Amino acid sequence: MREIERPSIREQDAIPARVGTAERATGFCGIAALVAILLFAGAALVLQFAREDLDWIRTPLSFYLIGPYGVWLQAAYCLLGAALVLLPLGLYFAFEPQARSSAPVLLFVMAAVALVVTAFAHTNVPGRAPTFEGWVHGTAAQGAFLWVTTAMVLQAWRFRGDPLWRSRFRLAFGLAVASFAAVWILSLWRGAPRGLTQKLVIAMIVYWLVMVGIWLWRAARERRYSDASPVRQSP
Repeated sequence: MREIERPSIREQDAIPARVGTAERATGFCGIAALVAILLFAGAALVLQFAREDLDWIRTPLSFYLIGPYGVWLQAAYCLLGAALVLLPLGLYFAFEPQARSSAPVLLFVMAAVALVVTAFAHTNVPGRAPTFEGWVHGTAAQGAFLWVTTAMVLQAWRFRGDPLWRSRFRLAFGLAVASFAAVWILSLWRGAPRGLTQKLVIAMIVYWLVMVGIWLWRAARERRYSDASPVRQSP
């Protein structure tokens, strides 16, 4: 019977390095996404106090993109868009192959693009004639909300397929479904204060992203060498 070839000592020594590099890349996606999300949240929160001319309860975040400090919020939107790309990529490579899916990655990327468009296309202003730019802003904003929450639901559903992430499924999936439902409530409940309800939905989404970003960063550290346990050949 043909003897199965075993990797050489040099090849065995290279296994932990390859695994470590992959896990460091995954960890980078998690921590970079986490920092970007927190910067967005911080900028949006600070502007609620800096823009004294706007009523934070009745004014959606879109109007903070116009006027004083608007450029800072635009930059924060771009950071959040980058996080929406980094986070699902990190999760994709952190999962076991049977748990991976490109569908949530694609939806997160679509949400990121829509978010950047939202940042730079100004919304319609009350008292002025509607513009094409305002239509683009509104359409992109609705797409960003819908795509990101749908991606959250699909991404959380994939947690079931990975033993390391399975215990986190209920919390991630429950909050994702609640965020998805909140987006529809925001869209259909016209009598609610637009600023307050929109910002509550954003807070739910940001909380989910931060939570999963922390999990990804921690998982990368825990699994850095878990898959690399080579047995050295005896001399």
